[in-house]
Amino acid sequence: MPAPLPPVAYDEVAKLYDLRYTAGPVGVTEILGSCAARVRATKVLEVGCGTGHWLSMLAGRATLYGLDYSAGMLDKAKAKSDAFLLCRGKASHLPFAAAAFDFVYTVHAIHHFNGPRHFIKQAYRLLRPGGLLAIIGMDPHLGQDKWYVYDYFPGTRQRDLRRYPSSAALLGLMREAGFVGCERLSGARLQQDFAGVEVLHDPILQKDGASQLFLLSDDNFAAGMARIRAALAGAAASGREIIFPAHISLPALIGFVPEKTS
Repeated sequence: MPAPLPPVAYDEVAKLYDLRYTAGPVGVTEILGSCAARVRATKVLEVGCGTGHWLSMLAGRATLYGLDYSAGMLDKAKAKSDAFLLCRGKASHLPFAAAAFDFVYTVHAIHHFNGPRHFIKQAYRLLRPGGLLAIIGMDPHLGQDKWYVYDYFPGTRQRDLRRYPSSAALLGLMREAGFVGCERLSGARLQQDFAGVEVLHDPILQKDGASQLFLLSDDNFAAGMARIRAALAGAAASGREIIFPAHISLPALIGFVPEKTS
């Protein structure tokens, strides 16, 4: 059995985290808004809220709660809005009353939770009858992503296959917990091509710019950067353009707590 992966030090990552949103992803805000509207949400909880970026996208639509384990991330979220009701905690032990929320969601964070089963059970407890859970994030198991990080930093794809639960597994856990109407939605994605040296300005292309790179040793990160620079030099020498793709789908998995029957 492979050794467990070390946790990402998000108190350190927090200072640069919002840079990743300068070019997307697209579609996440629309999915969150649609989900909130479907259940006429007045109380919403984001688990793994980070710097509060996605809470900001729902501002004005409901009373917004956010939970994260990183104090550094929560400090960033507090600076965005004093209307957010924030607390520090773990996804496996959510400190809220039963049936307190209409809509619970998490965006690109489920792979950091200590076992998605616990979170999904907790979310079911927190949602009122008819409430909705949405889990949005990468699924490398689908084999749909084309990302230069995987190409130039060996081992990152394989590590992500260990870190990220598959959509099929998560939907199974949702049904096991009691959710109904479970389905996978498409539409959210990161779709960007960096032409040549543009890639060096990608906000995630630094050691603490993304968890995939943060988890690398300093030597392996440096070796990956050397591969990128060698590819750029080779393209320049031959007079051709080189493209570094970041085409990443972000499936949304949704499920509903059954309505009470008389």
